[in-house]
Amino acid sequence: MGKQTIDLTGQVAIVTGGTRGLGRGIAAALAQAGASVVVCGRNEPDDLPDGVCYRAADIREAEQAGALVQAVVEDHGRLDILVNNAGGSPDAPAASASPRFFDAIVRLNLHAAMYMAQAAHAPMQAAGAGSIVNIASVSGIRPSPGTAAYGAAKAGLLNLTQSLAQEWGPDGIRVNALILGLMQTETSELTYGEAEAQTRVGASMPLGRMGTGKDAAGAVLWLCSEMASWVSGARINVDGGGERPYFLDLVKGH
Repeated sequence: MGKQTIDLTGQVAIVTGGTRGLGRGIAAALAQAGASVVVCGRNEPDDLPDGVCYRAADIREAEQAGALVQAVVEDHGRLDILVNNAGGSPDAPAASASPRFFDAIVRLNLHAAMYMAQAAHAPMQAAGAGSIVNIASVSGIRPSPGTAAYGAAKAGLLNLTQSLAQEWGPDGIRVNALILGLMQTETSELTYGEAEAQTRVGASMPLGRMGTGKDAAGAVLWLCSEMASWVSGARINVDGGGERPYFLDLVKGH
């Protein structure tokens, strides 16, 4: 059997939050596989990978999410892939987080994904096919102290993934989620500290390192390919084997 490669030639993809970080890597990988890729954000980046173009949109607003999808379909004639990657949160103690802060985090990490999926449904339904990949986090399946709103939103995104997979499967639309573990991006210092601390964090993982944009992109490519044509409603862990349970260190030697 010859080497299999993922070919997305002729397909059109939107990657939200694809101007930097993991989203940029995902967008680049989709473009390298032959897809025409549109990324969105509120601020235009200085540069983009080959095969990737930018449209300004604040997808926390349903109207702007709908306008983005409409513009992409008008430009390219179709929409095959949606990667709901936009998200994130700064640390904030739950006891003192303001209602405005909580609303903003949930809007970005959950509402925006729903708005984009709703907008993508019509063109995908018309084509009888489509792949939506929601980028979730381990924060959505385990306690998330310091980022409680983020964890709650990502937990909601995982439920949304399975609900949409059930509702939209008859339309030919597959909806899946990646549960990302500890990942390295250009802003890793804000979460994990300096390089030395990041090295220690990586060494604690079963596979001996933190994840990268390439790791996330590989999983997205597979989910968007024909090789995953019967995969929908899945929650796929991309976490290097998972975090070591803290209690093991506490009981070591006893």
